[in-house]
Amino acid sequence: MTGSTDSSSRHVNHRVNFRALARTGGTIALVASLALGLSACGNKSRPKADLAASKVTTIGVNSYLWRASLDALSFMPLLQTDSNGGVIVTDWYANPRNPGERVKVTVTILDQDLRADALRVAASHQVSQNGSWVDAPVQAATVQKLEDIILTKARDLRRSAISK
Repeated sequence: MTGSTDSSSRHVNHRVNFRALARTGGTIALVASLALGLSACGNKSRPKADLAASKVTTIGVNSYLWRASLDALSFMPLLQTDSNGGVIVTDWYANPRNPGERVKVTVTILDQDLRADALRVAASHQVSQNGSWVDAPVQAATVQKLEDIILTKARDLRRSAISK
């Protein structure tokens, strides 16, 4: 009888050890899979699409938004540009076809990401009355249209960088 008790005790001990081994093996497998996943994070090679990621900057702000803003305002004289702060201020511009009106634009890039809410455009409008310039309201659609032009140009620049 003592032999059968020892045999069943050993059997139970083997079962307990098997369960412990299974838990340890599961833990080892989990740790191994996490280590393998983390080792991939150290890989320095990146897919080609990352070269034109939305957060590309060698200046203080998103370079696509910066270049697109400069391009969109290229017909106007620039008064101030600050690529680290993301501010572009134009001087007054009068369309030669309508010299009685003039416009001044300020573009502010607020973020390093290429996003619509990272761009702010403000405009001032003046009209000539009796030889002096008087402030006039700016149509909201005008500012919105300029924002759309800049964002479209920035997205096009990013797409062209991806395709290279």
